Amino acid sequence: MPNIKSAKKRVKVTQVKSLQNQIAKSELKTIIKKFDTISATDKGAAEEVFRTAVKKIDCAAANGILHKNTAARKKSALALKLNAIK
Repeated sequence: MPNIKSAKKRVKVTQVKSLQNQIAKSELKTIIKKFDTISATDKGAAEEVFRTAVKKIDCAAANGILHKNTAARKKSALALKLNAIK
């Protein structure tokens, strides 16, 4: 444990931010898995889930959770899957 007050605060802030990033990544993975399962059955619902997934990916990239190229790659893969079922 750090002894300096600012270092103690840094540890606390880092823990909170890490937890927030972990939650965001988990939500992102969940929505992508949801798209994969729904795309196999229902085309209309897949488009709705695609929109929400793209929005989540964009938010994650804007907040620094994902790199912009990673976000672009994920969105491209989802778009390819969506176009394949159309």
